[in-house]
Amino acid sequence: MNEEQDYIRDIAQIRSIMERSSKFLSLAGWAGIMAGLYALTGAYVAYTVFEFNPDELIYSSTQSANLPKVILVALFVLFLAISTAIFLSSNKAAKRGEKLWNALVKRLLINMAVPLITGGLLIIILIAKGFIGLMAPFALLFYGIALYNASQFTYEEIKSLGLIQIGLGLFSTYFVAYGLVCWALGFGVAHIAYGIYMHYWYER
Repeated sequence: MNEEQDYIRDIAQIRSIMERSSKFLSLAGWAGIMAGLYALTGAYVAYTVFEFNPDELIYSSTQSANLPKVILVALFVLFLAISTAIFLSSNKAAKRGEKLWNALVKRLLINMAVPLITGGLLIIILIAKGFIGLMAPFALLFYGIALYNASQFTYEEIKSLGLIQIGLGLFSTYFVAYGLVCWALGFGVAHIAYGIYMHYWYER
């Protein structure tokens, strides 16, 4: 009986070692929650303060007068989300006795970077051409693709989160008037739900 328990314990340890070497498991659930809260706050500011809610593909010059301020809000939200994720994930990695930066994280970031950079450049082109209504949908689409790519290097749940972003992106590409709402649902609500799930399932 003792030998059988030893075998089970050894198998569990081997599985844990293999999982650590092939998956990045230091993503903090609270990072997702905070990113979602930042996104919801940013969407609220864009809508109420700057009256930004594209209901058509092309905005007139008067309608897009506050666009630079909206872009600054979005960049600030992105900065806060990334900074918080690095800080919380670094703390989690330290508690697990791991380094935050390693070859696995590098591969994860490379797989995310290609769709994110491509999407970012495409959004800049859309803004230059006046297609403001596609900013939010395309941000969701390419972010979703980036998450789907990254899921092979971290928690499997990231894949589902990516598919949700892609679905919201496709929906808001067709129904442009719901772009900001879908952006808030994808970057806000979905991140909060994901973060709560990850925190209670993996971190408690």
